[in-house]
Amino acid sequence: MTDLTTYAHLVKVCGVTSVDDAALVLDAGADALGVVLATSPREVDVERAAAITAFVGDRAVRVGVFRGRDDDAIRRVVDVVTLDAVQLHDPVSTDLSVELRERGLTVIAAMAIDSLAHDDVNEDRVDALLVDGPSPGSGRTHSWSPLRDRRFRRPLIVAGGLSGANVADVLARTHAWGVDAASGTESSPGRKDARAVRDFVDAAHRWFEREETT
Repeated sequence: MTDLTTYAHLVKVCGVTSVDDAALVLDAGADALGVVLATSPREVDVERAAAITAFVGDRAVRVGVFRGRDDDAIRRVVDVVTLDAVQLHDPVSTDLSVELRERGLTVIAAMAIDSLAHDDVNEDRVDALLVDGPSPGSGRTHSWSPLRDRRFRRPLIVAGGLSGANVADVLARTHAWGVDAASGTESSPGRKDARAVRDFVDAAHRWFEREETT
């Protein structure tokens, strides 16, 4: 297992639906890729998720994205799909968090930016936090102003309408530890575009490298 939180920063491409697209993401130099195991235009079944993650091996952090599944359903997926991290878009139970971490998995709690004012995440249960747009997976950009007055103890990943064209600006506004894009790296929902993937990964890495040298 690869510990996601050992990375100095994280560039993640989400919504990978095939081995071919996983190869594009790896070739672009992304640190992590996500397979969506939830209702979505990018949803993959367990068999395909297992094939993708087996192909990736230890060349990138393999993240399983879950929404609307109970703890037992998540356990069943983790039993057969080789993952390094789980990204949970529902409240994280103590029992599941403890079990996943004991199995060597990084736990990422995801939340929508418009819920920050009332969403109280127990950061002791998780290893990283992901703040997405109001409609995850929609590709819509949104305001980052709710993050101005919110401080987290865990590494922060930002998502929601990110692409090569805007990721540097979003990082300058948020100073997040990681970035995550799905629709901004696609030619159509669930299909990656090699140029869009590379543009996003390159732009994010350039920003992080500049910050690390200043």
